[in-house]
Amino acid sequence: MRKVTLYIAVSLDGYIADRNGAVDWLHGQDSGAEDLNTYPDFIKGMDTVVMGWNTYRQIVEELSPGAWVYSGLTSYVITHRELPATENIRFVHDDPCGAVQKLRREPGRGIWICGGASIVQPLVQADLIDEYDITVIPTLLGSGIRLWDESGNGGETKLRLVRTQSCNGMIELIYTRR
Repeated sequence: MRKVTLYIAVSLDGYIADRNGAVDWLHGQDSGAEDLNTYPDFIKGMDTVVMGWNTYRQIVEELSPGAWVYSGLTSYVITHRELPATENIRFVHDDPCGAVQKLRREPGRGIWICGGASIVQPLVQADLIDEYDITVIPTLLGSGIRLWDESGNGGETKLRLVRTQSCNGMIELIYTRR
């Protein structure tokens, strides 16, 4: 069965985007210093990326218009919209848990859960995340889109710290389920 990894950045107070959905705060404490960049090593173990519509829209409209940044991966966008698939992008109508369970059974390398919160939260609640690779950004947003569901209906998830590293005020925390 394929490993499912949540690889995401979060503000120190638990947000993945500000109140307007922006992510322009995703950098370290010193603008001239090198940021923590674990992406090149991480992506070597992945061949699939899963995201929601809002994350997809933000990538194609704001972060990388004109070029799909995950061209080397098969991308699954979970949405209720009817859109035609492309060579690398599949638009699926499954719920996040059903889509990930189906992908886990297929041959391949790792499955990256990219975001957003509406995709992550049900996967956490269903205990479908094998590894949590979270980079904490030295920023307090105060409000925005929370990574973790506050409803409490997901129950408790116990984790084991595997590794940490830091650079320019950013801290990467890697956990697995215990």
